[in-house]
Amino acid sequence: MISSSLTQAEILKTLILDCGAYTAKIGYSNDEVSVIPNCQFRSKTARLKTFTANQIDEIKDPSGLFYILPFQKGYLVNWDVQRQIWDHLFGKELFKVDFAETSIVITEPYFNFDTIQESMNEILFEEYQFQSALRVNPGTLSAYKYFQQNPSELCCIVVDSGYSFTHIVPFCRNKKKTEGIVRVNVGGKLLTNHLKEIISYRQLHVMDETYVINQVKEDVCYVAQDFYKEMDIAKLKDESNTVMLDYVLPDFSTIKKGFIKPREEMVFSGKYKTGEQILRLTNERFAVPEIVFHPSDIGIQEMGIPEAVVFSIQNLPEEMQPHFFKNIVLTGGNTLFPGFRDRVYSDVRCLTPTDFEMSVVQSDNPITYAWEGGKLLSENDDFENMVVTRDEYEEHGHSICEEKFDV
Repeated sequence: MISSSLTQAEILKTLILDCGAYTAKIGYSNDEVSVIPNCQFRSKTARLKTFTANQIDEIKDPSGLFYILPFQKGYLVNWDVQRQIWDHLFGKELFKVDFAETSIVITEPYFNFDTIQESMNEILFEEYQFQSALRVNPGTLSAYKYFQQNPSELCCIVVDSGYSFTHIVPFCRNKKKTEGIVRVNVGGKLLTNHLKEIISYRQLHVMDETYVINQVKEDVCYVAQDFYKEMDIAKLKDESNTVMLDYVLPDFSTIKKGFIKPREEMVFSGKYKTGEQILRLTNERFAVPEIVFHPSDIGIQEMGIPEAVVFSIQNLPEEMQPHFFKNIVLTGGNTLFPGFRDRVYSDVRCLTPTDFEMSVVQSDNPITYAWEGGKLLSENDDFENMVVTRDEYEEHGHSICEEKFDV
């Protein structure tokens, strides 16, 4: 009897899907992770065709790209779109999922609505008919990976700055401390939109060019260590202005991807002789990521990340607080801005007692960090007890999921 159950566990493949509002991080637990856009696209040229997920690479001219997102304000609301994306991901082109032999680990946002959870259970068990499933918050997976790598630590606080929100979630012994969770309503989407507005106001109408400006943001933006000092540099008129740079926009015929003009080719006064379309960027480069640290700059009345981290930790028992300050873990795409980690460190350092040790850890790939945690979790001996099998779901329905999943 023992041998048969063992072989069943071996046959079962585990698919890990960290389903974000912008990208889905997906892969089998014995394989590598793929980062695929979790949305559909329509292009200006092929109006009638909808491109799903990684089909974005087939679009010849992504200017004026129209996004159809399954997530709004961080929660999964558009099931039709999400289903089409999942059909594509699970289908024969990509992951060729054999549902009856596959267990899925899937992430969902904190404080997810019951109705969304029920719909997700139905779709996983009744439509796709997975063998078993585990629904979990991405931070739980990140914390799990952190604790596996640092077995001596008992506490950590995960700063997950993604597309819709930034969440700050404290964990103690792999359990999240709900009373310490803070959400800052600033994410990558807001930053890209704000950059679109600034550029449209100052030089070139780009309100429709989400795709292109998102690329600009990723290429040129950085976090200032001293905002006012950088502002002074950005005001200078000549070559001593080290902040200013020229970005060559793609035209999608000869220039497929935008790039930063090398400093020696920059023309500081007058126009370029070449026919390229140029964006001249100065203080936008650091003023846009600054919003994550000071949302009040654009009238969002909330704490920035450093204050939110301190606020979160102060909501926890006093004797635990020092342990959290020395285990601050950064995950999510926004943490890839150059200077992000150092700025979080210096700002939080200013707000904490000097006798507390402090450390801010950023992983090599903050986007796939939670996915890697899911991979480790699926290799855990306890994994079989954490999931809900299809048989259990058919017997007990939604209530068994509520009992078992810590979300």
